[in-house]
Amino acid sequence: MAEDETATAPGRGGVDRSAGWELLVWTGTRTLLLACVLGLVAFPGLDVTTDVSVIYRDWAHTLRSGVFPPEDVTWQYPPAAALPILAPGLLGFLDYAAGFFVLACAADAAVLAMLLRASRGGGRRAGVWVWVLGVPLLGPTAYARYDLMVTAVAVAALLAAVRRPAVAGALAGFGAMLKVWPVLVLLGTPRGGRTRTAWGTAVAVAVALAAGFAVAMPGAFAFLTAQGERGTEVESLGALVFHVARFFGWEGRVELHYGSMEFLGPYVPLVSTAALVLSAAACGWLLLWRLRAAAWTPATHADAAFAAVLLFTTTSRVLSPQYMIWLLGAAAVCAGFRTGRMLLPAWLVVAATAVTVLEFPLGFAYVVESEPAGVVLLAVRNGLLVVASVVAARRLWHSTVTEPRRVALTEADGPGPAEHAAEAPAADRRAEAPSPTEP
Repeated sequence: MAEDETATAPGRGGVDRSAGWELLVWTGTRTLLLACVLGLVAFPGLDVTTDVSVIYRDWAHTLRSGVFPPEDVTWQYPPAAALPILAPGLLGFLDYAAGFFVLACAADAAVLAMLLRASRGGGRRAGVWVWVLGVPLLGPTAYARYDLMVTAVAVAALLAAVRRPAVAGALAGFGAMLKVWPVLVLLGTPRGGRTRTAWGTAVAVAVALAAGFAVAMPGAFAFLTAQGERGTEVESLGALVFHVARFFGWEGRVELHYGSMEFLGPYVPLVSTAALVLSAAACGWLLLWRLRAAAWTPATHADAAFAAVLLFTTTSRVLSPQYMIWLLGAAAVCAGFRTGRMLLPAWLVVAATAVTVLEFPLGFAYVVESEPAGVVLLAVRNGLLVVASVVAARRLWHSTVTEPRRVALTEADGPGPAEHAAEAPAADRRAEAPSPTEP
């Protein structure tokens, strides 16, 4: 027993000497990413850094005056998003864009450190490699959006959920006020006191932040209107309908609309509504899973979070390239658990990330014009995400609903699903294979 507990204990202090290759590859690829976004190395395709050097910088100027960007439909983020937008100003020795890129790299390094520390507790090193290899595959877009900062918060919440539900809840609540989706990391917390603690803390933190911003800065929730008006973005799953329809004379067009390139024209509202219906169906399935799940392993909360982020991202009306960072973060945590079932969909996400950089920024002109090369790239990327979503959902259901009920039926003398659930997570930490722990 003592040996098992030692195996699952988090690493304490010191340097992980076995992480040499991961650190070497991370250092090399991130140096190249920084060189690209700082303009020292030319990356082909569109210049993805203008969002930072122009839009983010202008937002920061407005936010420093004490208000959210007034009547700016491109501001579509919860109020705490002001924090990463303002943060580069704290680095007075750098201009705004350079400061932002340095902070993005710091967030990237923080995720790496958390994953390495978790792997020292007995987890798979595959989780570290998913992150080390996946992020640079997205190209300079990874450092030219604030999604890396958000993902660092979500990864910390997922890893903290193993033993510190209150910390996980606080981080998830904060993350939800940064970009909404991190609240999904709490979906798989085991029933009982840990769920009440995590969810209650998340609500309390989110409400406190929302109230504080609403009182201190006018326009804190204007983003809700802008989000509601968005249509079908050209890289989304639903957009494939119109890319193909263009070959048959569809009369719509592509325009910059609410901050992204979207299809406008006949039947677009119908497809946008269908995407919302698919997202609602995904939500319904996840709620059904939550009600039917009969047992939790130490990895279940991470597996559920990854499946949820996959389902909502894939069915979204907007599927911007930076969304892949969310998936890579959740995938890296899942791939680090020895008891997890998400290794295949995690690597499918890495493959989808590699295809994403080919369609944006390298081939975005072909995507916008619905050229065959652009449509094929988009179909492959979105197809990989659909397959990953289906595999993740199926494995989550099988490991927590089907298998426990089958065991309960075939082993009449053994503990049933209720006993398994009651024993988790303490018994799991003793009996299951080692898994990552919180940062």
